[in-house]
Amino acid sequence: MSTEPAVETPSTDAQLPHSPAPLNPSPSPSPALTLTAALLGFALITLDASVVNVALPSIGATLGGGMSGLQWVVDAYTLAFAALMLSTGAFSDRAGASRAYGIGIAVFTLASVACGLAPSLLVLVGARVVQGAAAAVVLPASLALVRQAYADAAQRSRAVALWAAGGSVAVALGPVAGGALTTVWDWRGIFFINLPLGAVALALLVRAPRSERRPAPLDLPGQLTAIVALTALTFAVIEGGGKGLGALAVAVVAGLVFLRVEARQTHPVVPLGLFRSRNVSVAVAAGAACSVAFYGVVFLFSLFFQQVQGRSALYAGLMFLPMTGLIAVTNIAAGKLASRFGPRLPMLLGQSLAAVGLLILLSVDSSTPPGLVALLLVPMALGCALTIPPLTAAMMDAVPSARAGLAAGVLNSARQVAGGLAIAAFGSLVSGGFEGGLRVSLVLSAVLLALAAVATLGLRVAR
Repeated sequence: MSTEPAVETPSTDAQLPHSPAPLNPSPSPSPALTLTAALLGFALITLDASVVNVALPSIGATLGGGMSGLQWVVDAYTLAFAALMLSTGAFSDRAGASRAYGIGIAVFTLASVACGLAPSLLVLVGARVVQGAAAAVVLPASLALVRQAYADAAQRSRAVALWAAGGSVAVALGPVAGGALTTVWDWRGIFFINLPLGAVALALLVRAPRSERRPAPLDLPGQLTAIVALTALTFAVIEGGGKGLGALAVAVVAGLVFLRVEARQTHPVVPLGLFRSRNVSVAVAAGAACSVAFYGVVFLFSLFFQQVQGRSALYAGLMFLPMTGLIAVTNIAAGKLASRFGPRLPMLLGQSLAAVGLLILLSVDSSTPPGLVALLLVPMALGCALTIPPLTAAMMDAVPSARAGLAAGVLNSARQVAGGLAIAAFGSLVSGGFEGGLRVSLVLSAVLLALAAVATLGLRVAR
């Protein structure tokens, strides 16, 4: 479950933050190479959303900064990704998917090198912001490349499924890759490895045809106020104290301005009218609750294995393999259940399983064998993976096809923001005492999932 974006199997339009007009480029001389380039880029940005968690203790030992600094290393990427994803679909249309993808991969790769060379935590956080912004460009552009490479609908559907599977594999490999690179090389290796991978993606892109440019509206006032509101809110949660109260006031003002701007815009980045649909509101709430649980747990237990139990980064990464390795399979099963029974049943099953899994984790303490902890993490992850595909389908069914891409962008942004805020809040809780803060965080996550399950009971299912 990544940046998202990471675990659900989308329709051909479902992951685009902006829904473009049909593409009519010249046929690709090598659709497989275009798909490989797009898949590699998508996997790369998904990997960087999770690979850093296991390396956090090593980063803290080298650059300092305490818990708040480590929270910013993760959230700088997540929030830039989430906030800018509201507009990057339109940017991809205006620049052309191939050009936007090339720019995004190039900037992402250079920012990764800057992360690896960072002499201080402040420089690392700044480079992570640039990484997240570039990732937000790569996501919609990579899917657009897949769509334009295959004219046949059946082939295009299979290609999009492979594209989505690449994200699921990246989610599964993220903690393990982060642990291996940190242990064998150094934490800087998790960023330097992006240099050859980014170069390969750009080399493959040369074989893809140039994409058409199309006019697409940009809501710059809405985008800017969203960035200010989200950044200030995250700062308030992480820093607390007097600075936190000031940031919270800024977040509230910026949020009110954002709502006013969006209500008046002809083409808003977040059409407020979407939330008049009960299914849209339920889907966004359920997706946010799952992200709080999943991203929060990965963040907390990455620290738990290393700082509380004294294990290596590689060992910690391997402990996540049982939970992440089953996500892709569960996604497929969830899609089949939703097709047969509608989205409500698998969503309720998934949310219930995830909430119970979180409560089971309350029994974990410093003496619990790591292997047992790894197994206890599985129910929560499977519950979230069971929930995401049907809630995505429910949201797509609730909006007109012309707005499907935009609605998916709103959903994915909400999920990423929720995950980022969870890391901010839970990191602050454990800084005052790890095991006590861990239990409070688990209970809060379970309560949010339970509330989302209650809301899901009111989901309107077409007969």
